[in-house]
Amino acid sequence: MIRIVLIVVGVLVGLVALAAAIGTTLPRNHIAASEIVLPMAPDTVWKVVRNPAALVGTWPELTSAVRVEEATGREVWEEEVDGFKMRYLVTDPAPWRVITFILAQPDAAFGGQWDYRVIPESQGTRVRVTEAGWVGNPMFRVMMTIMGTHRSLDGYLTALGRHFGQEVTPVHLP
Repeated sequence: MIRIVLIVVGVLVGLVALAAAIGTTLPRNHIAASEIVLPMAPDTVWKVVRNPAALVGTWPELTSAVRVEEATGREVWEEEVDGFKMRYLVTDPAPWRVITFILAQPDAAFGGQWDYRVIPESQGTRVRVTEAGWVGNPMFRVMMTIMGTHRSLDGYLTALGRHFGQEVTPVHLP
């Protein structure tokens, strides 16, 4: 019996070591982009995209989103997504565009930015979100590869569609 337990433990340790080794060979940085089209006016969509707390209750992975006071007056939010708490800085570099930058600690497992664009169209609004991120932990790189680099983007966009009563399927962009 002890021999079987030792074999099982050995196999599990070996699998974890193999996954960690594979993770070190995967790229640290990535870029992913997804988009949807909604049949409503851009200003209606913009109000929701621009309010990070708007999808709490619609996006299952997003359990909280609150604006936090910061001494410099910058717009900083704290969110909990998939059990990870993170703070990020929000900027508006252009009309119908907002960029969020994760304020990652040096030892953070991941970080990066999301670039949200609300694009008016004749029959509604296109919403495109691009993630330029990094994953420091090799095990997280393996998990991201298995789950897909678009997972969070697609979850957000699906929840945005659901917020407006729309069933959407995000399209992955090259």
